[in-house]
Amino acid sequence: MHSVGICGSDVHYWQNGRIGDFVLKKPMVLGHEASGRVAKVGSEVKHLKVGDRVAIEPGVPREMDEFFKTGRYNLSPTIFFCATPPDDGNLCRYYTHSANFCYKLPDNVTFEEGALIEPLSVGIHACRRAGVTLGSTVFVCGAGPIGLVCLLAAKAMGASQVVISDLSEERLLMAKDLGADFLLTVKRGDGAQQLAKSVEEMLGAQPHITIECTGVESCIQTAIYATRSGGVVVLVGLGSELATVPLINAAVREVDIRGVFRYCNTWPMAIAMLASGKVNVKPLVTHRFPLEQAVQAFETTRQGLGIKVMLKCDKNDQNP
Repeated sequence: MHSVGICGSDVHYWQNGRIGDFVLKKPMVLGHEASGRVAKVGSEVKHLKVGDRVAIEPGVPREMDEFFKTGRYNLSPTIFFCATPPDDGNLCRYYTHSANFCYKLPDNVTFEEGALIEPLSVGIHACRRAGVTLGSTVFVCGAGPIGLVCLLAAKAMGASQVVISDLSEERLLMAKDLGADFLLTVKRGDGAQQLAKSVEEMLGAQPHITIECTGVESCIQTAIYATRSGGVVVLVGLGSELATVPLINAAVREVDIRGVFRYCNTWPMAIAMLASGKVNVKPLVTHRFPLEQAVQAFETTRQGLGIKVMLKCDKNDQNP
């Protein structure tokens, strides 16, 4: 293993021992945003060799069920997934993974970029589910790591204008650097309909698509109110199990509400986007720690400092 990013879900398991129905019953290795160098391959592996640099897709289907057959393997109920109980993650020195879900990195894509393909995949999958295309106008709620990769993916997939909102000025400045056209600073207690109006005023019209990355009830409400009739709201952020939202408003305006669960079939596209320079994820990494300082790294993420914290697992190679 070389570079492993820390995700909010890693911190959540560390602090709470569960996320929804996924409950820790025994110790578990964290980490699922990862890249490394091949140290050994099985006898049947043809496409990889020792020394190859690879990005690791953490979700590996265990059986060829209907979801696998239709290409939506992320929905398979029996899927293996790094750092989701009881499956161990890959925040360690050495790790064994299905070769079919290890993707060779081109020479011009760094290990850290390889690790960032995992969060970038969430953005790509969300934008695919939303139907982002040439000329789409998009509103992204939340400018944390996932909001920012949704911004990057939307822009790369042809969105003409993107508005992004957050409580944090620091995160919005990062969004501006990454290509956001409009920044909307949210204050606690702002009304959902008022924020929706602000989005419309910025764009000159309601957005075709809203990508909700916070999971906060009031933000889901804003997402629905903000979206143009006939448009799409994609829910990426996970909050509480139940939310009160203006469902009838969405229904009578034919606003489609779509869910997102991780991703599927995104690694090849993400690698191509990074290698061609169409997407730049490098600015997302704000902190780096050696594996020995993992606790400090997790604490940095827990406190919400910076954007993406990267752990360096190879003692002989601490480079990006």
